[in-house]
Amino acid sequence: MRVEPFGIGSIVHITQRGTRGTDIMRDDSDGMRIIRTFRYLNDTHTDQFWHRSVADLPALARPDYWPERDPLVRILAWTLLSNHFHLLVQEIREGGIAKFMQRVDGSISKYFNAKYNEKGSLFQGSYHARAVTSDGHHQYLAFYILVKNVLDMYPGGLRAAQNNFDDAWEWAKQYPYSSFRDIVSGASSPIVDDEEGLVAGIIGAGDAYKQEARELLHFHMASHGEEFKDLMLEPW
Repeated sequence: MRVEPFGIGSIVHITQRGTRGTDIMRDDSDGMRIIRTFRYLNDTHTDQFWHRSVADLPALARPDYWPERDPLVRILAWTLLSNHFHLLVQEIREGGIAKFMQRVDGSISKYFNAKYNEKGSLFQGSYHARAVTSDGHHQYLAFYILVKNVLDMYPGGLRAAQNNFDDAWEWAKQYPYSSFRDIVSGASSPIVDDEEGLVAGIIGAGDAYKQEARELLHFHMASHGEEFKDLMLEPW
């Protein structure tokens, strides 16, 4: 898929998938490495050996000797699954999204090749991206990225989550590979910059969003996401 340039202020849904459906998170250390790329590579400052520079720091802490952080994009929401990830970002400088994704894809591929003795890109071509053009799309993506995709990982998948929603909701609140956990717990995130509440204002803290999420999941399962299939950037 050709990735178009986005104007400053555009809110963009991005998804990137492992080539031929291969897993990009095979264990917890892989998951943490990907999360670190979201944190440390979203910066105009570059450090070729950033993973070494942060190795002995508390989780997601920034080295004191690095210059003041100057992000390439504003990350509003994210969820990492076994074989792909979703990001909701805002373009804040010309070409910021393209630069950020180039760094993320390159860094993760290099890490996997070294760890698993593989070659080439880990990912299935260029990332897919689509600008959000309406409030309805924005609200649905908050659900889709942070609730639907997290519940995809619930034991038994979406159907089990729909049938056992109360349990699935509590499970989702503990899922470590998504910004959903931080939002509902009210915790600050070193990855997410959502000062305007563009996503947190939709989800809210605690169980504020639970009933709406339940209804949206029923709608999604009944419609197979048909109304928003172009926005989801992936087949049902």
